[in-house]
Amino acid sequence: MRGPPIFSLLLAAHPISSQQIWDIWQTTWDRSKLLTSLAPSTPINFTTPGAIGDANIVVTDSSLFQTIAGFGASLTDSSALVLNNLKSKNSANYNNLLKYMFNSVDGANAAGLNYIRVPIGASDFSDSAYSLDDISGDTSFSSFNIDRAPSYLFSVLKDIKAVNSNIKVHILPWSPPAWMKDSGTMNGGSLQSQYVSSYPTYLLKAVQGFQAKGIPVYAISIQVIISPFPSIRVSHPFAKNEPQNSNPTYPTAKMTPAVEGQIGTVLRTLLNDNGLSAVKVVGYEHNWDTAGAYPVQLMQAAGDSFAGAALHCYAGVVSGQDTFHNAYPSKEIYFTECTGTYGSDWWSDIKVLMWNLALDGSGNPKFPGTNSCGGAGCRPLVTVNSDGSYSFNQESIDRVSVYAMAQVSKATYPKDAGGPYGQRIGVSVGGNLSWALRVGAFVTQRTSSSDWLRYSLVVLNCKPFSQSNQFRADQQKGDDSASTSWNPVPVKTTIAFRGMQATYTFPVGVTTLWWFAPAQ
Repeated sequence: MRGPPIFSLLLAAHPISSQQIWDIWQTTWDRSKLLTSLAPSTPINFTTPGAIGDANIVVTDSSLFQTIAGFGASLTDSSALVLNNLKSKNSANYNNLLKYMFNSVDGANAAGLNYIRVPIGASDFSDSAYSLDDISGDTSFSSFNIDRAPSYLFSVLKDIKAVNSNIKVHILPWSPPAWMKDSGTMNGGSLQSQYVSSYPTYLLKAVQGFQAKGIPVYAISIQVIISPFPSIRVSHPFAKNEPQNSNPTYPTAKMTPAVEGQIGTVLRTLLNDNGLSAVKVVGYEHNWDTAGAYPVQLMQAAGDSFAGAALHCYAGVVSGQDTFHNAYPSKEIYFTECTGTYGSDWWSDIKVLMWNLALDGSGNPKFPGTNSCGGAGCRPLVTVNSDGSYSFNQESIDRVSVYAMAQVSKATYPKDAGGPYGQRIGVSVGGNLSWALRVGAFVTQRTSSSDWLRYSLVVLNCKPFSQSNQFRADQQKGDDSASTSWNPVPVKTTIAFRGMQATYTFPVGVTTLWWFAPAQ
């Protein structure tokens, strides 16, 4: 990566024609490059436009959309335990792992992940059922104790925060305390109506507990709306019929939009009244297939209290969230959970925000007796072995899914220390091979008004698949899983920006590149 002073001098001398692409990071389908900096010896110049390539990317920086919150995974009790054991067994490997995943210094050879989702109490990846107040009838929550969570959870969180001070922590419960539920247990059931008004205090105390541990909370969700999945497939039968499910084999709870709305309204007021107005309240936490129903009803009931909705991938396709976005375009959308299984194909597993950060080679440890993540087991970002070694998996740095996540992270994390994250801008793709590319465009503002802005593209080349009507239809629905012929072909592409044009040939895989230009 070339240093900013040289870059600034070149751009200042020729403010239009000298806009240049020096920075390219790439992950290819054959794994010959894995989040690799290409460090070209000569730049790719923006010049006077000529004929377009097989694809033509047009960047419209006057069209501004959402700001990116970040990318990451969930630090469950099991993930924290596995990582803490690695720290004890091989501290050098532990430190290297955290630095590679979370270091967000500009230009670092690292993924720059910055978003961590943490359960409040037990989940399907805990060694036992517990809440942070298990004293029956304690509606004042005088016995609330943040230290009922394992100490190693906070230890690992602090180590991650030491690597990346910009980490955003999003907390959420898999279940209310057992004594508040009609099932009398953390596993399954629903919150009893007499506790709806007091439950927000429990959630407030969870936020305050994390803060007291030196871990500021970015967001809190009201309830994970669980879909039990013995195998990870979008056709899972439980997920098709209702927007929430109650699984009796691990901590879960049903909750209607009306009840979640009531809880969110009170919680929002409590957070505001206790100096925590910056903490976002997020709703839904369920799948794409009902994203046009439950979260819409939730916003109708209590939209002023919720920043937005969180979505999962286990049922439906990504286009399912469009109904929610169209109904509430100003609300934020968080994609907070997705996982593949050990042994599944890497190409079909390209996702955004993942489930467990770390587990062992069998997808363990899990909640005793759970049917969650059945079969070969859910695949974490990183597998940690008992001998102190580790390996990144398909949804991680050593396979393409989290490489894809890391590629976008590269394009959107702050250019300057303490600066803002990237914001999505307008982009379109034309040309006879436009169908082969999926493109995101971003602008990253600077801390100094005199510094030029960073403009980034993240390009996924899907050209290994034959051009068929069915595949193109599946692409439009967000489904690339259809069986197609394999033929990896690079796509020669022109890039149009402010009346100038650059040319680059994108290999099959994911490519991130950027350039700098003055604000307009």
